[in-house]
Amino acid sequence: MSGFLLTLHVIVSLLLIGVVLLQPGSKGGGLGASFGGGGANSAFGARGAAPFLAKFTYWLAAGFMVTSLVIEVLIVKQNRSVLDRAAATKVTTPAKPAAAPVPVPVAPAAPVAPAKK
Repeated sequence: MSGFLLTLHVIVSLLLIGVVLLQPGSKGGGLGASFGGGGANSAFGARGAAPFLAKFTYWLAAGFMVTSLVIEVLIVKQNRSVLDRAAATKVTTPAKPAAAPVPVPVAPAAPVAPAKK
């Protein structure tokens, strides 16, 4: 259930970012204008996309808030906390001292005869 909510939360947040970037600003620009969305021959008309994008932004913002609150309620019900996890990781067993390195016997190198010229 938690994985589904996290996935839904990420999808809603990415959609919210995209919809906000597509909305026209005060100068009539926006990312949508770069794709030819500012003219009268667009799919929604000259101003038809603005109210749709505004309403969609409201719904996505509400979905973002709801998923955030539900995820937080689930975390509180499970008695999970970042601080508790941090404290639990600090209390660890002491590390064992490293063993002394074992010397490896090295065979003497064979003498190399000088090359004849």
